[in-house]
Amino acid sequence: MAVIATVEGRTGNNLIDSLRPREWDLLVPHLQTWTGSVGRAIQTPGSRVEWAYFPLGKAMASYRVTFGDGREVETALIGREGAVGGIVSRGHLPAFALAMVLFGGTFARISLNQLETLKAEEPAIDSLFNRYADCLLAQVFQASACNASHTIRQRAARWLVAACERTGSDELTLTQEQLAGLLGVGRSYTTRVIGGFKAEGVVDTQRGRLTIRDHDSLAAIACDCNRIVRSHFDAVLRGVYPDP
Repeated sequence: MAVIATVEGRTGNNLIDSLRPREWDLLVPHLQTWTGSVGRAIQTPGSRVEWAYFPLGKAMASYRVTFGDGREVETALIGREGAVGGIVSRGHLPAFALAMVLFGGTFARISLNQLETLKAEEPAIDSLFNRYADCLLAQVFQASACNASHTIRQRAARWLVAACERTGSDELTLTQEQLAGLLGVGRSYTTRVIGGFKAEGVVDTQRGRLTIRDHDSLAAIACDCNRIVRSHFDAVLRGVYPDP
C-alpha cells in the first residue's frame, strides 16, 4: 500500500485535517491508501477489527445491521467527516456491524496497532477520536429516533441531503432499490417517494444515478435530524462536518 498523498497540507478527510500541524505530522506519514469499490466490505460482524479507514473526498461508507433473513438496514453514513473501524477501542475487538463501501473511491487507513501507539504518545490524537466517537454515537441515536418517528418521504430527503453534504456532489450513484434497502423499506415506497420528488423538480434520475436539482426544497422536505447531528458535530468537533 502506498503512503497517502496530500495536497497543500490536506488529506481530503476533514477529521484528520482538523488536527493541529504537530499531530497531523505524527499521524499522516502512517496512513496508507486503500481503494474501495462499491459494495466492498470494510468489516463484517464478528470479524477482527485491525484497521481504521478514513473516506477521502467523495468516497463514503455505510454501517449496517444485518438480520437473519438477509436484510440490511443502515445505521450510519460515514464520509469525509469521519472514520470506520476501531478508532477508540483498546485492542482488536470483534466488529458488531457490517461496514461497507457505499460510494467508491480512495480511503486512507492506518493499522490499529500504529494508531494505539500514536494515541498513547499524543493525547490530542486520542482526544480527537474520542470526540468523533461521541459524534458518531449521536448520529446513530438520531437515526434510530428518525426511523421510528418520521415519514419515509422525510427520511429519504434526509438521507439524500446527508449524502450530498458528505460527498460534496449533486450526483449520487444510487438506485431506488439500494435506497429502499438503506432505509429499511420496500422498493415500492421509495419508487413513490422519488417519483414525487421528480414531479416537484427536486431530483432527476437516470439508470443507477440520482441528481439533486433543488437542494433548498429537498432540505425543506427532510426532517430536522441532519441539522441536529450537524449541531452536535459543531459543538464537539467544529469544522469537521462538511459545509452544505
